[in-house]
Amino acid sequence: MSICFRWVSNLSSCTTETLSTCKTYGSLPLKPPLVSSILHLPPRPRFQLLIRATAAMETDQSAVTSTTANSTNPPMKLLFVEMGVGYDQHGQDITSAAMRACRDAISSNSIPAFRRGSIPGVSFEQMKLLIKLGVPHSLQHSLDIERVKSVFPYGKILNVEVVDGGLVCSSGVYVEEMGDKNDDCYIVNAAVYVGY
Repeated sequence: MSICFRWVSNLSSCTTETLSTCKTYGSLPLKPPLVSSILHLPPRPRFQLLIRATAAMETDQSAVTSTTANSTNPPMKLLFVEMGVGYDQHGQDITSAAMRACRDAISSNSIPAFRRGSIPGVSFEQMKLLIKLGVPHSLQHSLDIERVKSVFPYGKILNVEVVDGGLVCSSGVYVEEMGDKNDDCYIVNAAVYVGY
């Protein structure tokens, strides 16, 4: 495949000759027959990616419903998913990183629909949360789930799922005065599923 270094605003106005003269990376030259087949393709509809995203979201929702169906709680109707990332650069406290990830996930959102009764038949007290945390496997045993739950000001937390994820990397500096045991930085990812 060839990578063209100049901007082409309309691919259908290019010729095989102009595209084949573009620079290539490595040993992947653009072959003229491939170019001509690209030039004759009809334009892709813009909504095609949206359809794929919707299908993926429906898959996620069924996964959330099946997670709650296995417990004593009724299934949750998913409204949206909030995502965040949290770091603990000094002190090596995985719970602090997880709490920051959850705060990051919920900090830039407002949920007036639950307060104002915008969803017919659903009150504020019926808001439900599922939390999924990506935490490095070797640190999962030291995660304090109750402290993580304390981040959420409202909503019934149905489940906190901890999966392998996140990252342990070097912060680049060891600061003993800040409680560092080493220069490790802990990173946690969070997905907060909100529904009723």
